[in-house]
Amino acid sequence: MKGFDLNKLMQQAQQMQDQMAKAQEEVANETVDASAGGGMVTVKANGAGEILEIRIDPKAIDPDDPEMLSDLVLAAVNEALRSSRSLMESKISGMMPPGMGGLGLPGL
Repeated sequence: MKGFDLNKLMQQAQQMQDQMAKAQEEVANETVDASAGGGMVTVKANGAGEILEIRIDPKAIDPDDPEMLSDLVLAAVNEALRSSRSLMESKISGMMPPGMGGLGLPGL
């Protein structure tokens, strides 16, 4: 019976860690867009979950209803962040060896 090779396992773990770091770097350079209110508020985020840009159509600015603008910005930001997480999760799950997808980690 062949013995368990701890060194090989450690090498594989290091390679996987390197691949994960590279994937996170790549995804951080990708962007996602989300909008609310029929495009009145548009948010751009990167794969690292950072908000890069918020665009507000002047028609969305109603001095008598500031809550509406707040709701639109909040909805667009949350959608952009969900898309950003989804982008990262899809990149990482695509790297998992067969039979290891998920690993019981939240979001994977």
